[in-house]
Amino acid sequence: MKTVHWLFTLSVALFLTGIAFVIAGARAARRAPVVVAAPAVVPIASVKQIMKGIVGPAANVVFSAVSTTTTARGVEEKAPQTPEEWEAVGNSAAALIESGNLILMGNRAIDQGDWAKFSRQMIEAGKVALKATQDKSADGVLASGEAINASCDDCHLKYERK
Repeated sequence: MKTVHWLFTLSVALFLTGIAFVIAGARAARRAPVVVAAPAVVPIASVKQIMKGIVGPAANVVFSAVSTTTTARGVEEKAPQTPEEWEAVGNSAAALIESGNLILMGNRAIDQGDWAKFSRQMIEAGKVALKATQDKSADGVLASGEAINASCDDCHLKYERK
């Protein structure tokens, strides 16, 4: 009889503990989750500064990374050879991608039509160049140069103020 009484008491205690956990869980679920707001991003540089400080130098690195030159001595091929050279070209491709994002931020975007389209084209061309550097593909870097150049030329034809 003592064993039955003891088991009954233990069962009641476990049952009440279980109910307490259910209630505590329900209360915790009703509380609003704490959301940490991202810090406000305030654009500082002008589009011209981004173009001259980031896009121009980065594009020049990608454009000059791979080339074929015919001289009196024959055909000379130029391409990145070391991991550091590939990384430098990849860093410039990444800078082009991020520059596309920067010129779409805040009041820099002149419109959501061609401006956004040309910016996205630069981003996509930069992604192609970045992938080519990761694959160590000189042909891929060379091919990406045309798309980068086209995105720049198209945008400058429409928006560059002289």
